[in-house]
Amino acid sequence: MKIIPAIDIIDGKCVRLSKGDYNTKKIYNENPVEVAKEFESFGIQYLHLVDLDGAKSKHIVNQKVLENIANKTSLQIDFGGGLKTEGDIETAFSAGAKQITVGSIAVQDPEFCFGLIQKYGTEKIILGADCDARKIKTSGWLEESDLDVIDFIIKYQQKGLKNVICTDISKDGMLQGPSTELYTEILNKTDIQLVASGGISGMEDVYQMKEIGCAGTIIGKAIYEGKISLKEIKNFIENA
Repeated sequence: MKIIPAIDIIDGKCVRLSKGDYNTKKIYNENPVEVAKEFESFGIQYLHLVDLDGAKSKHIVNQKVLENIANKTSLQIDFGGGLKTEGDIETAFSAGAKQITVGSIAVQDPEFCFGLIQKYGTEKIILGADCDARKIKTSGWLEESDLDVIDFIIKYQQKGLKNVICTDISKDGMLQGPSTELYTEILNKTDIQLVASGGISGMEDVYQMKEIGCAGTIIGKAIYEGKISLKEIKNFIENA
């Protein structure tokens, strides 16, 4: 199982939110490249990079941060936030993203996203299935939809999509454990590579995500608040 630390960007800085609420912003480092390099120094290979400014403004904003991290580390970066047009997506790939996550646009313009899967292939496109009470939310989690998360995932699985990041928004940044029940249901009802995101509070949660069959887990605040050390992650990777 992949361990994927998260870096969320506002104003070029490394931040975390609670339940996606921009008013809860906490700055952890003014230099995201430093954070990424530290991750890499502990044997981490993957990074989940989110442009929160982009998600809110509905177009890519922090591509320079992506470019700097891609140029100064060998991390495999999946990038999301504000990717609404072919131009935004080309910019993200040109700046060094190995994969991009489509969330809002996957709700608002499925045909466009089906085209992306055809154009770039299933390994480069990740579906961002971010939900609250099972309903998908969009635009930096500021807008609601009536789409059930499992129906949403199945719709894209039928088009060949393989990789999904699912965040239970009610758990995100709360350090109270992940949405194990929901992830188990998704794994039972679909045939996708699921990356669990939101609520990881310690290594026991990481092992639980591995046990239920997740392909990866994203860890954010637990690292920044010292609930999980980078040494513990290094040990997990080495023992995998």
